[in-house]
Amino acid sequence: MADEAIWPRAVGLLFITLILFVMLSLSISAGVLVAFPFLALMMVLGLRRVPAAVAAVFAVFVAVGVPARGGIWYFERGWAVVLAGWFVVLTMRWPRSRFFPRALAAVAATAALVGLALMIRPGSWAVVDWLITEGLMRSASLIAQGLILSDPEAYTTAGLNTAYELTMQLGRLFPALLGLSSLAGLAVAWWAYVRLSAGSGLGLGPLREFRFNDHLVWLFLIGLALVLFGSGEGWTSGGGNAVVFMGGLYAMRGAGVLLFLSGGLTVFGFLFLVVGMLFLSPVLISGALLVGLGDTWLDLRSKTKAIAGSKS
Repeated sequence: MADEAIWPRAVGLLFITLILFVMLSLSISAGVLVAFPFLALMMVLGLRRVPAAVAAVFAVFVAVGVPARGGIWYFERGWAVVLAGWFVVLTMRWPRSRFFPRALAAVAATAALVGLALMIRPGSWAVVDWLITEGLMRSASLIAQGLILSDPEAYTTAGLNTAYELTMQLGRLFPALLGLSSLAGLAVAWWAYVRLSAGSGLGLGPLREFRFNDHLVWLFLIGLALVLFGSGEGWTSGGGNAVVFMGGLYAMRGAGVLLFLSGGLTVFGFLFLVVGMLFLSPVLISGALLVGLGDTWLDLRSKTKAIAGSKS
């Protein structure tokens, strides 16, 4: 497969990882979620080529980060270390399995282990939640100050309060966004390892073939039920995170279905997508989500292949 058909996968996944953390407006580095799994793969599976060794040195600097260290510094690196460990273990146990099941299992195992650690130490999650909230509020305050200075009359108190509320809502969805970012970070790390260490661009499959176990739809439906009918903030928050996490995966699945049915993305189609994401991103994402959910029952790609085969 030509390189020009391979590089966009890693670039797109890295872009998704960065966007998810921009949404959070936290000090957590997207590079950390790439650097630690990449280094773990290098240490366990080995360095085979000079470009891989050079990338490993760069990854060390990204993993260490800036000297100033706070609570988030330890949390993000603790999460990334556990995530990398689980992914390497699962890769060694099932080396021939596809990337996504291993990555999803690694994220789930990391969430379970970190969640258990936070439960064992009472008050730990409250500290993490405070660090997240504090980071969000600080970022929102800096943005608001810049907007007010640029045009004091354009930003009312009600508008700023709405912006703060949206920022806090992102904080409530931090687990889901962290899970999605972890999947994207693992994808970039795995692609980089396979590419630089083995010289192969086949670490990740094409988006048009992206799918996952259909039974995961129950996680989305249960989360939606908790959001609509859950009693208590904890249940509602848990349901909301389940909906956002699975919604992100189903939107990716829907995008894969649309790419498959359209035969690929042309230059004009790419430009249209960029403009659409700038101005109509909620509509496009919702549409892809609905297509992805529908594919759970309709299996559109298999039916299209069957119809094409019957005509040939």
